[in-house]
Amino acid sequence: MAAANPHVIDVTDATFEREVLDRSREVPVVVDFWAPWCGPCRTLGPILERQAVQQNGAFVLAKINVDENPQIAAAAQARSIPLVIAFRDGQARSQFVGAQPESEVKRFLAAILPTQADRLAKEGGEMLLAGHANAAEERFRGALKEDARHPIALVGLARVLGERGATEEALALLERVVGAPAVEQEAERLAAELRTRAAAPSDTGDLAALEAKARANPNDLGARIEYGRALAAARRYEAALAELLACVEADAHFQEDAARKAMLDVFGVLGGEHDLTQEYRSLLARVLFR
Repeated sequence: MAAANPHVIDVTDATFEREVLDRSREVPVVVDFWAPWCGPCRTLGPILERQAVQQNGAFVLAKINVDENPQIAAAAQARSIPLVIAFRDGQARSQFVGAQPESEVKRFLAAILPTQADRLAKEGGEMLLAGHANAAEERFRGALKEDARHPIALVGLARVLGERGATEEALALLERVVGAPAVEQEAERLAAELRTRAAAPSDTGDLAALEAKARANPNDLGARIEYGRALAAARRYEAALAELLACVEADAHFQEDAARKAMLDVFGVLGGEHDLTQEYRSLLARVLFR
């Protein structure tokens, strides 16, 4: 059994996804695969538990008895124990096999524990959710001083700047994002939102006038693309996609593929699993490759 410490938990096949994968999106989780008959496990276990106590919540130690939880043990390929795997953001980040001295365990933990940049970026996200954009910007910029490529800080600062109208600066930040797939997807979606907003005409509110201009001359693809972008900026995504697809059908390469690129940005805003994305992505492919 795990020690009587809130940061040391016993995990089973049934609870692994919740207690390890999901929890690791909030705090690093270090998984200790062990068994009662394993001598090296009895040496390493107390070291890990002691570090969990000393770090006081900087990470969670998850203990998995391989005899009682064969499914997770097999999935982790725990052929030799003790096996220790560190998880962050729902993914395994690093691991080691066998008993290690405490100095080596500390080095292993140091590589996966939150940094000052991590802490500042997290605070920035909390400030942004609370509606304190200036304070959030201060935290995000502080995080980027510590780590110029911190993905969460880059996305957070881009969001602040985007809301302020500094679209070019925000997009430049998003181009630097490299990290966990979820963060990269968030960056791509935010970039699509910003491009959609920036591409819309200044008089987005007067959709009727833009529609009238587009309908007055169906061959005026510039006017029709402008109207499609305005619809997208107004979050009328289905109407926007229909209008832009019609422009692609008329001339796929007009204004350097402007209609197709606008459709791709709408897909980015909606996400790949959205019904409209799937429907219109298929329709777009038929038009382009017919």
